[in-house]
Amino acid sequence: HVGHVRYLQAARAEGDVLVVGINSDASTRKLKGEGRPVLTERARAALVAALAAVNYVVIFDELDVKPLLNELQPDIHAKGTDYTPEMLPERDVAQRLGIRIAIVGDPKHHSTRDILARLRPRRDA
Repeated sequence: HVGHVRYLQAARAEGDVLVVGINSDASTRKLKGEGRPVLTERARAALVAALAAVNYVVIFDELDVKPLLNELQPDIHAKGTDYTPEMLPERDVAQRLGIRIAIVGDPKHHSTRDILARLRPRRDA
């Protein structure tokens, strides 16, 4: 959705190269519940990779990006405005590795959950 596009554009503006981590189908299901993801990991990766702001896409199985940060050791770790630096699960890893945390994107007024809710027929109708 448009919030993801704006978030990724803002993340790219923070550095020279943007590597986007995409949750695998299995980790998305664990995080979001049954019926998710709507698109397969490969489809989501292809859509994200097609965005001009994105240089690379990595699919990861873990529930958070700590292992990915340890492996890639980027200069900057961008997260959306639904986070604060203090509440990031990966904050400890970023601090240990000297990774700057950037909170980017527009306010969280977009969600896949809300889009899906509008598309599904109401049961009480």
